[in-house]
Amino acid sequence: MKRILYFGPEGSYTQKAMNKAISLLDLSDYSPEAVLRINDIISEVEESEDCIGVIPIENSIEGPVNLTVDSLVHDFDLKICGEIIIPISHNLLVNPGTSLDEVKDVYSHSQALNQCRYFIQDHDMLAHYTLSTAEAARKVSESGKGGAIGNLKAAELYGLEVLASNIQETSNNQTRFIIVSKEDFDESEDNSYCCSASKVSDCCCGDIESDEEYKTSIAFSLFEDNPGGLYNILGIFAKYNINLNKIESRPSREGLGKYIFFIDFEYNKNNKEIPSILDNLKSETSFFKHLGSYPKFK
Repeated sequence: MKRILYFGPEGSYTQKAMNKAISLLDLSDYSPEAVLRINDIISEVEESEDCIGVIPIENSIEGPVNLTVDSLVHDFDLKICGEIIIPISHNLLVNPGTSLDEVKDVYSHSQALNQCRYFIQDHDMLAHYTLSTAEAARKVSESGKGGAIGNLKAAELYGLEVLASNIQETSNNQTRFIIVSKEDFDESEDNSYCCSASKVSDCCCGDIESDEEYKTSIAFSLFEDNPGGLYNILGIFAKYNINLNKIESRPSREGLGKYIFFIDFEYNKNNKEIPSILDNLKSETSFFKHLGSYPKFK
């Protein structure tokens, strides 16, 4: 049986993203399975057959989910084969009959707590980290005390009430989730940049039109004592008129001042320059990893 693992437990925002992926990308033959840790999802996908995973990678308020990014670069060899972006509306969830002044402790995932920091500060609450927003809702339901920051589905599942809605810092709050797979992408046939599965749908890309916009995610390090190294990298994209969606850096784990850069860039599926771009990037970097090419979420 094919499985699609998601960052759970049931009632998480990742489950919502997974359900959207199943609907949009024709993944109805995958059986959903909740996993409580991001690293466990990535590890299981790498070790198992017929298994893909849905995990968060960045938020419009808090930025990258560093655990996801670092794991894909340093610890595992998987490919990103799809992305889903959903709006995030945080709510304060409590046991029925609880008033706002009774909530002294609030529980949630670190990203959710940070996205709601002003609400927490304004109400003089003490924040506590949990593995996920859904886990926070379950904890509050079982203990009968405190509040959880989560979504409406979690409130429904765990018998909680919504005491305050839309408590995040800004209304334009979105999280990007990625679909990870063992399958590599086959760049040899028709420049399709889909994975080497026998059918397009098998690699969770869905039906792709000829004018589909694609994204590629890469990670790289620069040669030491190479002034202008990053400038040269950016020049490659400028030369081929390629738009960058994201550029950021993370510690390389090799000492202070040493970083790995992450870039997402977009292009039309029929762009035949992509192999040349990737070859040029490899020649300008001391470390290079292609994290995946996949349809851009619309």
